[in-house]
Amino acid sequence: MNVVGAVRVVLVDDHALIRAGVRAELAVTDADDHPALEVVGEAASVEEAVAVIRAARPDVVLLDVHLPGGGGRTVIDTLRDDHLPTRYLALSVSDAPDDVIGVVRAGARGYVTKTIAAADLRDAIARVHAGEAVFSPRLAGFALDAFAGEDAVPVDPELDRLTSREREVLRLIARGYSYKEIAGRLYLSVKTIETHVSAVLRKLQLSNRHQLTAWANDRRLV
Repeated sequence: MNVVGAVRVVLVDDHALIRAGVRAELAVTDADDHPALEVVGEAASVEEAVAVIRAARPDVVLLDVHLPGGGGRTVIDTLRDDHLPTRYLALSVSDAPDDVIGVVRAGARGYVTKTIAAADLRDAIARVHAGEAVFSPRLAGFALDAFAGEDAVPVDPELDRLTSREREVLRLIARGYSYKEIAGRLYLSVKTIETHVSAVLRKLQLSNRHQLTAWANDRRLV
């Protein structure tokens, strides 16, 4: 059922539970003068997202950074030549600078983490729809780097060997999180986290998480 005057939103996240929770929160009507939000489609992968966005032509896409088949940046890049009247707001567990910078350079108008309060998320969607750029407070500096251009991010050949997910796990390990805690934050299994850590250690030629933490601290990645 269409809601007259509502901001039409597509949810893109590979976890059905997250999509269900966000959908429920977006259905809440604020006391403020925000427009109503109507979810007009959902997707769990890059391929699904591209198809749904093309079909629904939403006002705003709430977009996870890490997805099967690529990521939020891939979705935006794939749809670039479609010239849709759509704005993108990234919603992710990741607060890694390369994730923020990558998706913003691709064309996202905002980036917030999944710790955001429901009312703040509804406000962020309304503001992005209105043409504003919206970022979680600690991510604003990364966004400025993104808008400044490619030279803002120094090239690190060793770091470039890692995938986005491996970098995310690396930072959380370096911050002292246990495998179980990281698995909970990223909605992955402990076994998957162990696999990512093994891959990071192998690619960086390190022996244990203590060396990994020192490596990350030396590069100010924490």
